Amino acid sequence: MIINCNNLTKSFGDKELFHNISFTIDNREKVALVGNNGVGKTTLLKMIIGEEAYDEGNIYISGDSRLGYLSQHSMIDSDKTIYEEAYNTKKHLVDMEENLHNMEKQMSILSGEELEKLIVDYNSYNEKYIEKGGLTYKKEIISVLTGLGLLDDKERLVNTLSGGQKTRLSLALILLDSPDLLILDEPTNHLDITSVQWLEDYLRTYDKAVLVVSHDRYFLDKIATKVIGIENKAAITYNGNYTDYAKKNKDRYEALLKAYQKNQDEIKHQTEVITKLKQFNREKSIKRAESRQKLLDKMERIDKPVIQDTNMNIFLDYDTESGKDVLDIEHVSMAYDTKEIISDINLSIKKGEHIALIGDNGTGKSTILKLIMNYISPKKGTITIGANVKIAYYDQEQLNISSSRTLIDEIATEYPDMTNTEIRNMLAAFSFTGDDVFKSCNSLSGGEKGRMSLAKLMLCKANFIILDEPTNHLDNYSKEILENALNDYDGTLLFVSHDRYFINSCAHRIIELKDKKLNTYIGNYDYYLEKKKDEITATQTEIAPSQGKVDYKKQREEQNRLNKLRNRFKVVEEEINQLEEKNKELEELMNTDEVSRNQSKLLKIHEEIQNNNLKLEELMNEWEELGNHI
Repeated sequence: MIINCNNLTKSFGDKELFHNISFTIDNREKVALVGNNGVGKTTLLKMIIGEEAYDEGNIYISGDSRLGYLSQHSMIDSDKTIYEEAYNTKKHLVDMEENLHNMEKQMSILSGEELEKLIVDYNSYNEKYIEKGGLTYKKEIISVLTGLGLLDDKERLVNTLSGGQKTRLSLALILLDSPDLLILDEPTNHLDITSVQWLEDYLRTYDKAVLVVSHDRYFLDKIATKVIGIENKAAITYNGNYTDYAKKNKDRYEALLKAYQKNQDEIKHQTEVITKLKQFNREKSIKRAESRQKLLDKMERIDKPVIQDTNMNIFLDYDTESGKDVLDIEHVSMAYDTKEIISDINLSIKKGEHIALIGDNGTGKSTILKLIMNYISPKKGTITIGANVKIAYYDQEQLNISSSRTLIDEIATEYPDMTNTEIRNMLAAFSFTGDDVFKSCNSLSGGEKGRMSLAKLMLCKANFIILDEPTNHLDNYSKEILENALNDYDGTLLFVSHDRYFINSCAHRIIELKDKKLNTYIGNYDYYLEKKKDEITATQTEIAPSQGKVDYKKQREEQNRLNKLRNRFKVVEEEINQLEEKNKELEELMNTDEVSRNQSKLLKIHEEIQNNNLKLEELMNEWEELGNHI
């Protein structure tokens, strides 16, 4: 066991966040902490690391276990480079390496018993160095920086990085530090899908414990072996991933509700019998009524189970049928200044399709949406909106609700035919009740703006909905409500999202934007992943016939070049593994009685290890260089 939280209670003023919650985290467990916004997930993490006090209970951390914490807004500031900061996480190994080199120098000038003693000490120290990862730490640094998209910028100074890059570097440094319990608060923020997938693989194989808070349900499905749900001030633990948790939690609620209803039915029945017996007004019946009343008073009262504390309710519909052809993009190119974002793309969307547009950060997904909305004009090509198409657009920056009007006035201005009662009822469906409706739009939080944007989206009655990152700022329960509404929507849907669980639930077709081109996959996100795995190489793409004839010879030459690089990359990696394994065998051989007492054999083996280390250094440099080109 790494950590044991026992009967924790925490309040802020009059608001109690949780009451008597308990849970444990064992070594190598991958634990997800989930719950609606505001239930206290981040507060709980800070209590575990000692940054926040708790009112009652205790937290036990096993022995000398080390904790590593990534906050939502981790901001590292340094005048060192990215690589220097990453290298510094392995300073203990660098120091050990230096000590080994000094011992090796001493071996060349000592003899006799002094040399024999030094060799024994060297072997013991070198064993510890290997156990702690001395032979692989440089490879690990390169792997982590590559996985989090930082390797190309490894020589950049940290204090010149963007906020997102600094957060990614903070994550990289915590991973490289390899604590006994990794505590991660929204680690997928600022990561594109490729980096998130790498992080999933890394955490799944991490040989220590992980505690993570994340709104990325697909991510939690991939890594979690246990889920702790915080709701109604309590913590409930389920074994399994997020999908298992969601099902078990729903089943639990339904079982509690059934037990409550059965309890209420029994109380009602007994009350009716007692009333009837009293009405008979006979001594015997009155005594029986009194006896039943005593039993009723002793009967356990089951509290009514409380469902998630959100009332958001979305129903999407349209008032006009669109034509069959909803959108046609033909040979469109777009550039900002001299930088081309998309090149000669073609896309046709038919009535009723639900399409997700995906791609790495900065590839131009939001640009395509803005082109469709005519907020910007393409450099080349045409965009045609079909007959009777009515568009509603959800902007991730929520610029459509930046006014100083109150919420109720905002809706009344845009929909003058609605009565105040109708507006209030509609806003209540999105959890704006009471005096909330008199808040000004520009004072809303990110989550409130998201709900207000969805409210306006519902009122549009559009037959073509375009969404740009609609799940940002929504908690998981609200996301599920939105997913259900979109799945029930018969109109046409096009959306950009990094939420793979949301994509998997709502999309029937995936459009991937990569290398300025569009690639189509007919299916949900799971299907997209399967097809990507089936492709021979990552550089092969499906090119639509309308995008012109492929230069087969040029593509084949480039493919051959990349294949050679990849083959060499595998060979180098295998040679590195073989040399590292060989060094381990030599180290074990040095510790045998036969060799440890033979100075000549010891020096010979030591020389072989040194030569292997030189080869390893050369191979690591080549491995890193090849990795940058494939």
